[in-house]
Amino acid sequence: MTERKISGSIARSAEDIEAFVDAQQSRLLDLCSDLVAARSVNPPGRTVEAAAIVEAFLNENDIVCETLASVSDKPNLMSQADGTESGPHLILNGHLDTVSPGREEDWSVPLFETRLSDGKMTGLGMGNMKAGVAALSMAFVWLVRNSDTWPGKVSLTIVADETVFGPDGAGWLLGQRPDLKGDSVICGEGPGDMNLAIAEKGLLWVELMATAPSGQGMLSQIESSAVTRLASAICEIDAWNDTQVAPPEEIRDVGQHAGEHGQRLSVNAGTIGGGDFVSQVATNAVAEIDFRIPPGMSTGEIENRLSELCARKTGVTWRRIKGWEPNWTAPGEPIAASLARSAKLVTGVSPNPVVRLPASDASRWRALRIPAICFGPQPLLASGVDDFAFTKDILDCTRIYALTAATYLHSDPL
Repeated sequence: MTERKISGSIARSAEDIEAFVDAQQSRLLDLCSDLVAARSVNPPGRTVEAAAIVEAFLNENDIVCETLASVSDKPNLMSQADGTESGPHLILNGHLDTVSPGREEDWSVPLFETRLSDGKMTGLGMGNMKAGVAALSMAFVWLVRNSDTWPGKVSLTIVADETVFGPDGAGWLLGQRPDLKGDSVICGEGPGDMNLAIAEKGLLWVELMATAPSGQGMLSQIESSAVTRLASAICEIDAWNDTQVAPPEEIRDVGQHAGEHGQRLSVNAGTIGGGDFVSQVATNAVAEIDFRIPPGMSTGEIENRLSELCARKTGVTWRRIKGWEPNWTAPGEPIAASLARSAKLVTGVSPNPVVRLPASDASRWRALRIPAICFGPQPLLASGVDDFAFTKDILDCTRIYALTAATYLHSDPL
């Protein structure tokens, strides 16, 4: 750790955390491998084996956890530790499910195995976010072992159903256990490059529909088919890509580090279908479109643009599937300040405040007006083939989570 003048109790905690993580390095990396081996691709989102790995690890350290589930094959785990006296309640949150790997032949490592090479661990879900789950769990072990040194409460929530924004994970858990709102939240998946995500894009999924009168294909004219009407609308919507907006004043600094994608609108036509036979005019066509909306823009703006477009297009309508607004936590919030300074102490580098591109469970707490941040050992903007995490980042994140908790609970941002 870099040298820095800090209070005596926190300095002792920092030294103890450093020694603890050094001693636990092998076990931590083994935990990452065990989690990758536990299949939890979503869909279908079955997390039974992955949850059992975390539960066994906690039990190994004499920590009891509780299983809470909306459906039996998507368990959520929760464990709590109380400090010496009343104080803030910090939530450490991670998810067990992973995105689909795509084609297995595109991977350089067998699915559900890890490879350690050149300072990084490669395996399905390492970046998103089994390395983060391992680091959060190990940091929680340190916090439990040292609960006589900090006030307040820490809750570890390891959840299901995050990667598809499903109903059976953190959202369901918060509905069942309002006490898990807490006072602040660290979600252990990063925005890439060990930056600090204080904001994330909003989401809007819509169904775009087109209809047309039936007829013979040899008599078709321009946009007389539902398919061509839909295609014309999609092409116009696709041109909305790369629309740039300025961030709100409260998080203006994210604009300095937004990069190519952080403050732009992205539009993806994910599915399309229509028509019944090649020589018949298609009477119906439908597409599903995914909008990711940067802070400074709203879902309402996109919905208004869709309505205006459909008013100009013959036979084209739209409906909302689901969505929520861009959301953020002010960088001056104690949890954000504590993590930023803890990261500087551990790594020597201050993390940039950024907008996270994918949605995360942090938005569920922000919707309840609870400060929430995302930080973790995900090295890239989004996970994909040969997903990986740097081993140094996994170790550093464990240190940073534990130190952030200690400083935040002491109301001492270093």
